[in-house]
Amino acid sequence: MSGKLFIVGTPIGNLDDMSKRAIDTLNLVDFIACEDTRVTIRLLNHFGIKKKLVSFHEFSPKEKEEKIIHELKDGKKIALVSDAGMPLISDPGYELVRRCIEEDIEVTVVPGPSAFVCALVLSGQNTYSFVFEGFLPKNKRVKREKLESLKYEKRTLIFYEAPHKLLDTLSQMAEIFGEEREISIVKEITKVHESVMLTNLSKAIEFFKQNPPKGEYVLVVRGYEDAKEKEQENNIELIREKLNEKLLQGFSKKEAARMVADELKLPKNKVYKIMVESSDAIKKE
Repeated sequence: MSGKLFIVGTPIGNLDDMSKRAIDTLNLVDFIACEDTRVTIRLLNHFGIKKKLVSFHEFSPKEKEEKIIHELKDGKKIALVSDAGMPLISDPGYELVRRCIEEDIEVTVVPGPSAFVCALVLSGQNTYSFVFEGFLPKNKRVKREKLESLKYEKRTLIFYEAPHKLLDTLSQMAEIFGEEREISIVKEITKVHESVMLTNLSKAIEFFKQNPPKGEYVLVVRGYEDAKEKEQENNIELIREKLNEKLLQGFSKKEAARMVADELKLPKNKVYKIMVESSDAIKKE
């Protein structure tokens, strides 16, 4: 009978974020596969958990994965953890999970914190649609190519960055995305010195030239906005406001559309179309 693989989220800074279920799971399993045994042993010691640790990271030989699969097939219960946060997110492990699924070995997740999700909700940027890129490539040419490919991405962009690379990354972003592109710089999430800076790329560069970066950073960059689309969107909001004013004054939809079209010198059919498409929103106003 096959065992079970538990993907266990761990705190990203504040140990009070460790869930009871995560603690119970680590106490239950036969052993724990972890990114760095020196980091994980401190977590286990804090919660009084005594379990065998096996290192499993991006440089682990293929034999390590085979060994874990063999142990799972032999009925063992194994937990997979990273140094902090959710395993597999900017960390290795998806190949192991895929193998388990393909070989009909049960896999479950014990949810925990994730730095990029926490940074996004703290950032003040659009949270409805986003792209998580993790760490940018180390090679300068490949890094530039990656940023170039994201220049016109309209969704919010999220990156991890180390302090010694932060200024270089911000400078490349300013060159490619434009100095005025808005960015939220989040650091030390859940820790004592947690902070969020909402600014643009130009001001961020000047700040970090004067204040050398310290700690781990999450960069949350506003998505690309086409100037014409933005202007059109603003115009639609203005039309909606004008239509709402006329409706509140007691005019019919047709009368309101005609009056607003005359006032703003726009085609009546365009204004009426906006009226129909925005009817629910206009009513709420």
